[in-house]
Amino acid sequence: EKAYILLPLSSESVIHISARLRFKRIFILCPRSLVEPHSIKYQASLLYRDSLFCGGTLVHPQWVVSAAHCWRNQLMKVVLGEHNIKEKEGYEQIFDVLLIIKHYQFNYWNLDNDIMLLKLDRPAVINEVVSPVVLPRNGTLQKFARCTVSGWGVTSVYGQSLSPELMSVDVDYFADCWYYYYFRITSNMICAGSTEGGRDSCQGDSGGPLVCNGRLEGIVSWGIGCAYAFYPGVYTNVRNYISWIDWVVQNS
Repeated sequence: EKAYILLPLSSESVIHISARLRFKRIFILCPRSLVEPHSIKYQASLLYRDSLFCGGTLVHPQWVVSAAHCWRNQLMKVVLGEHNIKEKEGYEQIFDVLLIIKHYQFNYWNLDNDIMLLKLDRPAVINEVVSPVVLPRNGTLQKFARCTVSGWGVTSVYGQSLSPELMSVDVDYFADCWYYYYFRITSNMICAGSTEGGRDSCQGDSGGPLVCNGRLEGIVSWGIGCAYAFYPGVYTNVRNYISWIDWVVQNS
């Protein structure tokens, strides 16, 4: 019987899959394009001990959304206005995290409800390089809609080093996600990628944005390898959490 391997896409290469097993990531080429500096204004980077380990998305001047499996209990920082993580470019806004709220039904083992909110220590300065994303409050996401996923994740075969500059790739939304992953998929997950492979998020991109038609539809969560044909990336379905996001922002 074929084993299905859940692989969260944070910059840490090993994760518990069950009480008995651990798996390391396997990489293939994930070609992506360099983003025009500071053009993805909602992109956030999450730092732990001053090293990038996940991405995030600004949804409110004082709140960033990310994946719950990116949670750290202390020493987290959030950076907005970032492009090159190796250089200080003068646009960065660096924040301590006042409050971390993981979804109360997050399941570490199957990554259901893989979403958390981070309250920044002060409101971000909204300007020409920093601006919140639009949330999908109405309409529907059409099958094979073209979307963009962005981050500083690895891009090469067996890659271990994060990209120093923000990268992005266009992927297609797969409405029939269950076809590729069967029982691993819940209603709180969506898939995006390419049927022929080669376009995907990868290690280090976790928590980052999947944006379709200008709206945040997904949060980078997990996958089997990176960019394999017939194994699209799996994302948290943001549409299922609009009310939760609104409640947390208004009451915390």
